[in-house]
Amino acid sequence: MLVHPQFDPIALSIGPLAIRWYGLMYLLGFLLFILLGRYRIKQRPGSIFTREILDDTLFYGVLGVIIGGRLGHVLFYQPDYYLQHLLEIFFIWQGGMSFHGGFLGVVVAMIWLARKYQLSWLSITDFIAPLIPPGLGAGRIGNFINGELWGRPTDVPWGMIFPHVDNLPRHPSQLYEFALEGLALFILVWVYSAKPRPLGAVSGVFLIGYGVFRSFVEFCREPDDGFLGIMTLGISMGQWLSLPMIIAGAALLVWSYRHGGRSSHM
Repeated sequence: MLVHPQFDPIALSIGPLAIRWYGLMYLLGFLLFILLGRYRIKQRPGSIFTREILDDTLFYGVLGVIIGGRLGHVLFYQPDYYLQHLLEIFFIWQGGMSFHGGFLGVVVAMIWLARKYQLSWLSITDFIAPLIPPGLGAGRIGNFINGELWGRPTDVPWGMIFPHVDNLPRHPSQLYEFALEGLALFILVWVYSAKPRPLGAVSGVFLIGYGVFRSFVEFCREPDDGFLGIMTLGISMGQWLSLPMIIAGAALLVWSYRHGGRSSHM
């Protein structure tokens, strides 16, 4: 039976300064975003998406991810706790970020960016959708290093004991999410976006892909507490939050092929 290595969450410390693996994984995700974005711009010489816009996209996106992700975790999962520990809302280095909150934060940030450059909002989300999954995968590695978001008890041969939780073998659900939300989603959206698609189609595929992959992993992941409770109607909090993404993605994909107009190959 596998045992979680109990990594030290601090990668490097210099005096009072501590650099945590969780933060480094976020930096890695942002770095991959900019590198992949520059590659896409280089491969599309006629694209209206420039390096300047890409740099601004990263800046506004980082704000959306951090602010939205943290507030999403606070409001969706532990509102009672943070109501009693208000200062800890700002302790993001301890972990506790919600993808769905971060997603909403990025949506708002991209609306602002679209207005700044007078671009179609969907043209921006179509461009950045393939750049997001590697960052999601890096974040899940950070979760694994921290030993958080562990899975449900299981008897599969690769079940892993998380000693700080209990002595039961559990699904290493963080690694499942890395494989699906990081690698599989990246391949799906990157390959799909390699050819010209109607405006909004790439964004729709991303929404559907993430929602389906996340919902699938939730069957193996220990359910999170939240304002809907641990489980409601047999659906976990993560599945409740992913369901609107799947519906919105499907609706966007249908609209795209019916009314999307010009191809999005920025």
